[in-house]
Amino acid sequence: MTIPAHAPPLLVLLPGMDGTASLFHRFDAALRTQAAIATLAIAYPAAPLDYAALEAFVRERLPQGRPFVVLAESFSGPLGAALRADPPPGMRALILCCSFVRNPRPMLAPLRHLLGLVPFGAMPGFALRQALLAPHATPQLQAELAAALAQVPPSVLRQRLRAVLEIREKDASRSFARGSLPVLYLRARHDRLVPPANAVQILRQAAGAQLVDIAAPHMLLQAAPEAAAVAVAAFIAGLSAAQVSA
Repeated sequence: MTIPAHAPPLLVLLPGMDGTASLFHRFDAALRTQAAIATLAIAYPAAPLDYAALEAFVRERLPQGRPFVVLAESFSGPLGAALRADPPPGMRALILCCSFVRNPRPMLAPLRHLLGLVPFGAMPGFALRQALLAPHATPQLQAELAAALAQVPPSVLRQRLRAVLEIREKDASRSFARGSLPVLYLRARHDRLVPPANAVQILRQAAGAQLVDIAAPHMLLQAAPEAAAVAVAAFIAGLSAAQVSA
């Protein structure tokens, strides 16, 4: 099927470690208000899959016959990087939100063998709020986060964290650097999980990549949906303008 050259791109949303895609609703509403951009959120199976299996799962569900932009949130960064390295037909750009293409905490890699001892199903809510939402936590955001995590078996969360810790730095970086699609990185100023320097490394690997800083915690799209929507809409508008001028 021929892809229309100037058709408005669809925004494909790849979720964070919960994988449910249920936490995008605030950002989706803000984006539709800001720029009437349609979205497609891909939820992951509640099964302990590694990145290779998830990549295959995502590729099978990408849009056909129209241009699209991929937004990879947090855990999904390596999936977005793999798509950029070998882009499917119609993919126009990649947006990384509080994300990474390699293990953002390499010093923790040796601890991956101890993940079986981590009680994912009994993690205190306070710890999660501090890591993912502070200092922008609200009762409603906390409840939505808890509801999303409750849908995911602890074994799946354990496997996803293991997948992050086991990313091979050289392989991931080289794969990402091979890509040529435009990149936007949304960085949260109060991110307690992904170090700020991570974005600098990504900018070095992707020529011409753009960086937008937003006053938000790690769950940027949930805590600051309007600001994220403005940044994403501007980026996509720039892509469309570049296509017309070309």
